[in-house]
Amino acid sequence: MSIPTISRLGLFRRLITHATPYWPGFTIAFIAMIVVAATEAAFPAMMKPLLDNGFQNTSSFQVWWVPTAVLAIFVIRGIANFIVGYLMQWIANNVLRDLRRAMFTKLLLLPATFFDRSSSGRLISKLVSEVHIVLIVVTNVVTVAVRDLLVLLGLIAWLTYLNWQLSLIVFALIPALALLSINFSRRLRNISKSHLSTTGEMTSIIEEAISGYRVIKIFDGSNYEETRFKKVNSRYRRQAMRLAILQSLQSPVTQLIVAFGVAAILTIALIQSRLGSNTVGDFVSFITAMLMMFGPIRHLTDINSQLQRGLVAADSIFSFIDEKTELDIGTKQLNHATGSIQFSNVSLLYTERDLHAVRDFTLEIAPRSMIALVGPSGCGKTSVVNMLMRIYEHSAGDIFIDQISIRDLSLKSLRKQFALVSQDVVLFNDTIYKNISYGREDLTPADVWNALNAADLANFIQSLPQGLETIVGDRGIRVSGGQRQRIAIARAILKNAPILILDEATSALDSTSEENIKSAINALRRDRTTIVIAHRLSTVVDADQIIVMEQGRIIQKGRHDHLVREPGLYQNLYLKLITDTNSASDVLVNDPSRSP
Repeated sequence: MSIPTISRLGLFRRLITHATPYWPGFTIAFIAMIVVAATEAAFPAMMKPLLDNGFQNTSSFQVWWVPTAVLAIFVIRGIANFIVGYLMQWIANNVLRDLRRAMFTKLLLLPATFFDRSSSGRLISKLVSEVHIVLIVVTNVVTVAVRDLLVLLGLIAWLTYLNWQLSLIVFALIPALALLSINFSRRLRNISKSHLSTTGEMTSIIEEAISGYRVIKIFDGSNYEETRFKKVNSRYRRQAMRLAILQSLQSPVTQLIVAFGVAAILTIALIQSRLGSNTVGDFVSFITAMLMMFGPIRHLTDINSQLQRGLVAADSIFSFIDEKTELDIGTKQLNHATGSIQFSNVSLLYTERDLHAVRDFTLEIAPRSMIALVGPSGCGKTSVVNMLMRIYEHSAGDIFIDQISIRDLSLKSLRKQFALVSQDVVLFNDTIYKNISYGREDLTPADVWNALNAADLANFIQSLPQGLETIVGDRGIRVSGGQRQRIAIARAILKNAPILILDEATSALDSTSEENIKSAINALRRDRTTIVIAHRLSTVVDADQIIVMEQGRIIQKGRHDHLVREPGLYQNLYLKLITDTNSASDVLVNDPSRSP
């Protein structure tokens, strides 16, 4: 389900909420902005006495105060601007840190269904690029908006004091400028949304090209990937140019409107001067203040495009933060389960695809037994395990561990009961020690080495110059497939969970590597309830019960020696296996029910 777009006012409120903890810094920055505004208004104010009195041959006018005032204004304004710049960056970087932390925390709590429908590149773009755009809003936009608005107010106050009739012309320009800004804002925000979406798409393509470089090279996909990137890159350029046109057009249109006002003011001021109601000092001071308003007005109109991009990014970020997390309403705690598992008429519906992955699945698993799930790809084997660990929420029926419904258990307590070794071993770009001890902070060196010995990994670790501190690389690229499996086995041993999931744990290995790892897996299985998902029947012949699945249903179950003699899918799979010359010897060695 997509999150509805947040209103502009709502976005401002939420951004302010994140900045609220840092209000002392903003308070000081605001005072410094007032000082900056006051020094800006001081320049035209100084022009009136200087022209009216300074250039006349009178001894009463003190010449020294002019350079002193100029130097004082520049020093005070410089210090105030430094304070504003430093404090706004301090606030912005704190808000940036808080937003990224909130987003990353949310990322860890999102359900599997969210990742099924989301591109990893787009998610990375949200956490890195889009949140940085919000930083621009917090710094440039807020600083310019507040500081330059104060400068405008100070200059307008001085204009009104000097000549309220001429000030009316300035006030008449404000509605026209406001309407112009609103119209540009609407257009800029719409284009910014498309531009931000294209940025995420581009990030996704780049991320896929990096992670899938082997497939691209082997299958000669360079031209295809280059074409994909070319299309999205061209679309990005077109959208960027549309933004550039609007951004470039807004400032001259604004200045044209202001120019009409300046022309009117000059005309009226000349008439007043001829009537004797204005001095030269009044006129020059008024024109100076009015011309000084162009800078703040231009800044305020220029930040509009940044503001719209920032609001679009903030909308995307807060929509992500508002995503629903995993359902975790269970309150019961389970310290260490016996390993008893019961599925009662369980079904799983993937709502995103309107597809039933599992239907009416009923099964009882005794503690410390070994259960094997077999069947063709897509039959629902992995979905059964995912429901058990609540990676996906079952849509019907119930699942029990030690006679407790898994929905009554907290997610942390439930997942504490499982250890996983899968075909696609996930290793982080960290040390071997950190990967083995992942999730555990209470381990001793003896615990780690005991697990390494059980996984038959100790000799390999000792042969490395850096030992356990060796970095495995991105996705474990610096170690072999067998070593990755052993690291995963050692990690599972250290967790010491009562239920072990072996999801195609050796299917990516050759027969020799599989045989070498079997002893480590057998050590891991000891005194644990084990659920094996396998394509190779040779890995499940010792199971206490084999569950044969097809199209999400159980169609056969029993021990290997029974199922192999019963007509059905299992027998067909078995006969297909032994007709393969390369697998026949493997079956004969590992299948105690078949004689040579």
